[in-house]
Amino acid sequence: MLEKTERLSLVEQVVTQIEQLIESGHWQIGDRLPAEMQLMKEFDVSRNTLREAIRALVHAGLLETKQGSGTVVKSSSAFGVALHRQVEKSSIMETLEVRLALEREAAQLAAMRRNEQDLEGMTESIELCKLASEKGDVQEFLKADINFHETMVKASHNRMLQGLYEHITEPLQSSIEEVMMADDYFNYNEEIHYELLEAIRDQNVQAAIDYVNHYINDFREKIKRIQEE
Repeated sequence: MLEKTERLSLVEQVVTQIEQLIESGHWQIGDRLPAEMQLMKEFDVSRNTLREAIRALVHAGLLETKQGSGTVVKSSSAFGVALHRQVEKSSIMETLEVRLALEREAAQLAAMRRNEQDLEGMTESIELCKLASEKGDVQEFLKADINFHETMVKASHNRMLQGLYEHITEPLQSSIEEVMMADDYFNYNEEIHYELLEAIRDQNVQAAIDYVNHYINDFREKIKRIQEE
């Protein structure tokens, strides 16, 4: 087996350092990277090594090179980019099955580990869902509903689970909105997760799991019905 050259190894080191700077929040989405000469000095590498590392990260979807703007941060996680691409290639049903697995685990852990701050965040999202439902505002309702789910996943206090969920939520948003708009029988109030919040507050693990199973399966049936029409 051929060994990697020292130069390639150095490129990988620069790639790793840039990824760490982005994931730590030192460089955020939309930020422009410093000038080439400055980066060469900071990483102590040649122009060719730096450019190869940048090209690798652009290819991975973490960075983006814009005409006249230099290189900017496109995503906060290389893993997230890869997962996002996989979700885009999957059907909405496949993605819902993954969402069910993640939310079921998150609901179970949240019921065991939630604290007062978690409960306050979920309660606030529920109230926003209620206000949006009273106005019949689909966009605001969807935003508040997604925030509830994200807050619940955060209450699991499992960072890996949180990262996985974060990257499948965005691709699902447009599909969920389409279902809400196309469903003539859509009832906002039925979609507000009062019972799930209560189960998590009461630390009723089984009730939380049962609720997630029910609402995801119900949503799956709505999608099937709309796709068949």
